[in-house]
Amino acid sequence: MSNPNPLHSRAIGTWLSIPHPTVAEALAGLDYDFAVIDTEHASTTTETVENMIRAIEAAGDTAPLARVAWNDPVRIKRLLDTGVAGLMLPMVETSDEAREVVAAMSYPPEGGRGIAASRASGYELTPEYVDRASDDLTTIVQIETEKGVGNATEIAGVSGIDALFVGPADLSGSLGVFGQFDSEPFTDALTQVIDAGEKAEKPVGTLATDEMEIERWHDAGFDFLIAGTDIGHLQSGGNRAIETYRSLGYSSR
Repeated sequence: MSNPNPLHSRAIGTWLSIPHPTVAEALAGLDYDFAVIDTEHASTTTETVENMIRAIEAAGDTAPLARVAWNDPVRIKRLLDTGVAGLMLPMVETSDEAREVVAAMSYPPEGGRGIAASRASGYELTPEYVDRASDDLTTIVQIETEKGVGNATEIAGVSGIDALFVGPADLSGSLGVFGQFDSEPFTDALTQVIDAGEKAEKPVGTLATDEMEIERWHDAGFDFLIAGTDIGHLQSGGNRAIETYRSLGYSSR
């Protein structure tokens, strides 16, 4: 199956931590360009990822992406076989690690991805599929540490890397300013990563957890955003309902 790169200018995505196809289908039915299924900090299994991809594809034109738990060829291979349109890799700190990502996502002779019939290949193998498979995938690497920021220009320059993605929580923690997104160390790091992406002509994105952060990261110069998470939408909607109820003089206890 062919998947065009969903990370065009000003693309908007959503984040899926709840391991259920219904949640994926409901959000993919909105006007998102892509949805990222998390397997790093969520309990989502490979089987569930595959079913969530089916739900996303059934809902419309949202591209199904997934975040791998680690830069590990076995984990990468298994997620690619589900038919995902691309992968996000956490904690990439060097150009060598970025090249390892590209190799794990590529069939021989360019890489070391195992060749087998799967959902990704339509359950049959053809030379045409093997030849084009890598070109059809979107590869995103996360810059989440001080070391990664220092090597961002070299990472962005690796052939086969399509985009950079800043993890605000991990990056601010790595810099010793966790959650202090207005601090000089953090804003300087963002500038370095965004400049690295611009130099390599590759988009740079990040996660916005609410409307205020959407505006913050837009103004910072990011090219695309993941705007909100499934759990965040549930909690914010619930909190709004509680606040409205209490404003009428009722108590929830």
